[in-house]
Amino acid sequence: MFIAFNPMNELDTKCRLDKWLWAARFFKTRSLATAAIETGKVHVDGDRAKPAKEVRLGQIIYIRNRDFEIEVSVQALSNIRKGAPEAALLYRETPASIIKRENAKLTGENEFAQRDRGAGRPTKRQLRDIKKFTGGA
Repeated sequence: MFIAFNPMNELDTKCRLDKWLWAARFFKTRSLATAAIETGKVHVDGDRAKPAKEVRLGQIIYIRNRDFEIEVSVQALSNIRKGAPEAALLYRETPASIIKRENAKLTGENEFAQRDRGAGRPTKRQLRDIKKFTGGA
């Protein structure tokens, strides 16, 4: 029996911020979402929030993670994690966020100071070069 996704499900009139971030697939687990909220990586309408903050339709949520920075508008609420196509219906990325993300992709902003996986720690000589380049002490 297949049940279609209904973004306005009557069970989902209230939704916690950490559950919504998890259901929208921004974080793999609720505990990761909670940790991100508590460390200030998630802002709701420009203010820091707590994990239990109630999410409402139309709110702007700014999410900063190691891999991405994104600003989304809440389109629907859900307390249940579903597949990626259904999760994408819960939010819409703001135009300013789209432009910022595309600029970061072009400039390679997110790849700054990253080494290939397994390359190991930098040698003493590489550390001296890095400090010289970045102006470190």
